[in-house]
Amino acid sequence: MLSRDELRDHLIHSRIAGDVATSRENNLDHYSSLANQDPYYMLGLTFEQRWTFRDVLALMAKAAGVVADPGHRWGQDTIDPERTIDALDAMADRIATALTAERPRVLFATGHPTGLLAVHLPLARLALECGASLLTPAEGWAYSGSGFGRPRRIRYLGDVAMLDDKGAFVHTHDAAPMEHMLAELGAARPDLVIADHGWAGAAGEAGVPTVAFADSNDPGLFVGEAEGKIDVVVPLDDNVLPRYYTPLTERLVTRVTRAL
Repeated sequence: MLSRDELRDHLIHSRIAGDVATSRENNLDHYSSLANQDPYYMLGLTFEQRWTFRDVLALMAKAAGVVADPGHRWGQDTIDPERTIDALDAMADRIATALTAERPRVLFATGHPTGLLAVHLPLARLALECGASLLTPAEGWAYSGSGFGRPRRIRYLGDVAMLDDKGAFVHTHDAAPMEHMLAELGAARPDLVIADHGWAGAAGEAGVPTVAFADSNDPGLFVGEAEGKIDVVVPLDDNVLPRYYTPLTERLVTRVTRAL
């Protein structure tokens, strides 16, 4: 496992954190959309208080390390690698706590099959090795969303839920799949959900213990964390080359294992 300093350097070099690929314009557009309560950016969550654009920007500066100055409207934006590492460690501690229970029920899901799946798969294997029951509800359930025509289905790979579109796993922000999965489980709810995008938002909204990964342009999950609906959110670029996530994943797995 890399040292903290080595991991920080890797996060910056790979642009998982530091000067990330997500533009300032894109971030501010999403913060404005969330402040206007656009459901797409709320990721299945509802909020207890009114979050203005300035509120969202201030939160994202605190939680993710984006530039705090509202006058910075174009060009480069950032994620603080120190915040990423701190949140990784908090996530690992929360996962370890869940795995110390007797036969915990854990559910994994990702809306980023070309990126974050590389993190979810090793964590799912670890949970299984530790005696967890990995839940796979609603496999094959299909629905049609507002942004696509033909139905998409819930499929699992290595016990990680994703959306399938005619044989291809696809990117999604939708909360509907997780909402359906939890409805199918009923009272037999997960002890922990490890997810991102709408999968995480819907679980947190339902009151299920949830930890999540989120990019700087996905402020909804950070607001959910601020309001206590999500336990931990790790800020990171959620769509770099999958192999770049290996050191980050090793830190998670190592810290969980040492805590058990």
